[in-house]
Amino acid sequence: MGNATVMRKLLLLATAIPLAACSGTGVQTVGSTAPPAGTPTPTPATDIYSQFANPVDAKTYKGIGGELVYEYVTDSRGCCGQQGQIYAGNASTVRDSAITIAYDPRDAIFTLTVSDPKSGAATTTRFQDPASRTNFGGTVEPQWGTPNLNGLTGAAAIYNNANIQYLQAGDGDPRSPYGSSGSGFIYPGTNTTPPDGDPGSSYTSTTLFYEKPGSNTKYVTFAGYVRNSLSFGTVTVGAASFTQDVWHLERGAFAYGAQTANSAVPTTGTGTYNGTMLATMVYNPTLDGANGTELPSYFQWLTGTANLSVNFGSRTVGMTLAGAVLNPQIDRYTSPTSAYLPGGTTFTASGTATIDLAGTGGFKGSFVGGNFTFHNGATNLPVTVAGSSIDGAFFGPGAEEVGGGFRVVGGIPDQRIDILGAFTAKK
Repeated sequence: MGNATVMRKLLLLATAIPLAACSGTGVQTVGSTAPPAGTPTPTPATDIYSQFANPVDAKTYKGIGGELVYEYVTDSRGCCGQQGQIYAGNASTVRDSAITIAYDPRDAIFTLTVSDPKSGAATTTRFQDPASRTNFGGTVEPQWGTPNLNGLTGAAAIYNNANIQYLQAGDGDPRSPYGSSGSGFIYPGTNTTPPDGDPGSSYTSTTLFYEKPGSNTKYVTFAGYVRNSLSFGTVTVGAASFTQDVWHLERGAFAYGAQTANSAVPTTGTGTYNGTMLATMVYNPTLDGANGTELPSYFQWLTGTANLSVNFGSRTVGMTLAGAVLNPQIDRYTSPTSAYLPGGTTFTASGTATIDLAGTGGFKGSFVGGNFTFHNGATNLPVTVAGSSIDGAFFGPGAEEVGGGFRVVGGIPDQRIDILGAFTAKK
């Protein structure tokens, strides 16, 4: 870690990036890009379904999905890995969500709120500064841990999505410096390198990324978020002092949109829906290491496809997921171990659900077959399931689309396996 003068220069450089680093041209909204100058402005539709992709009024939507939270401490001794691990996660139902996302087209302002005492996730981030818009390939890219869903490579390349938008800002005061908030002298890091700072400094930043409504779906979309909150200090062991980092990491995924009125959901016939899924995951089957050592855990993203078959007459839903695992997010002082899946590992899963509009507001179910199976070359890595959930709803004026969240919790002793995600699909 450099001295205070170097850190000050890095911080000033990070806050002086021109707006040209942001993607696109003109003013962007939640669902569209502004037309060229001189184009007549059409009269917008004002029903809730048309407004989702073409907003007129300020709206707040509940997210169906959830979040994972991981806290720990590392230091520069190089001996002790992730210390004091605290881990939790929670998946919401259609009617009981701890996640909201608001958008006001008057100012092009997003506000993400996550307040979940069950997981410890807590953020209220207002993406007010136009410079909050960021992308990959610019001078400043989204922070460490944010997946590049526009530029997937290897086995995941078939899931590339050109319609993902990225926003990044500090928590709390919306006037905080571009990209992050905190105190002291910090190096904000890169997409692949976590933040660093002088002792006594702190860093907090939240990245929201979402598929632009109206691009692949009209009435529902999915989003994810990354929140990194770190404080930097020193720890004394005997006569020596070492650099210490305290980590609070949140990862989440959720679907949101204009939900179908119960009375408009069909009661006869069938429908096939095809779309996309996104999930965050911790996969660590080796917690019981040698001599009782707790081996480190890493977040990884999953991306892929979601396919649902719905029988409205029998009120049943079948869902199949397929996709690929992205590279792990490894911190500064933790040595990589085998406690993660290699990037490009593929996975499959299937589940069933029951439509219960009065009871759940949509459909609710679980995964079948007892496991997720990851395919790493010739090796299958099954995950024994202790618990799982599927929570979905219909979107659009006539149930043209579906969206929701899912979770799988591993069930083998001395493992930390938790997969939590969101899906969207259309007929």
